[in-house]
Amino acid sequence: MPDPLRTPRLDLLPLRVEHAEEMAAVLADPALHTFIGGSPLTPEALRARCERLAAGSPDPDVSWCNWVLRLRAEGCLVGTVQATVTARAAEIAWVVGTPWQGRGLASEAARALVGLLAGRTVIAHIHPGHTASAAVARAAGLAPTDAWQDGEVRWQRSG
Repeated sequence: MPDPLRTPRLDLLPLRVEHAEEMAAVLADPALHTFIGGSPLTPEALRARCERLAAGSPDPDVSWCNWVLRLRAEGCLVGTVQATVTARAAEIAWVVGTPWQGRGLASEAARALVGLLAGRTVIAHIHPGHTASAAVARAAGLAPTDAWQDGEVRWQRSG
């Protein structure tokens, strides 16, 4: 389980099964799936997903690190960041619930996550039309590459 992280406005708390119900509400807007596909999970389905994530990767050379974002000023969860970490690289992702977007929270959390991963190559895959996510990646120090995966651009910061 990863350690908690703190930014000027956020507490990044290691994901626990108990977060599932509140996070289901945070992630309930179907618009959050415009670029990633799928649909919002029910609280029960999110709880099952949290249980799988908390159990950890079946590969001993891979760590799954997942945090929920708690906005201290409002005392509520507002999103997540995650990293799939190996010895040399980490693939990261983030999502902030619709009501809290546009405040720089995803960028703040992503910068903290990238800082934690110093010494590793950090990768994010971003849909070419998702300008907000591209701005988060740029703010976290990643740059687009010429590589694509499943219709998304690979963004990278070399360790």
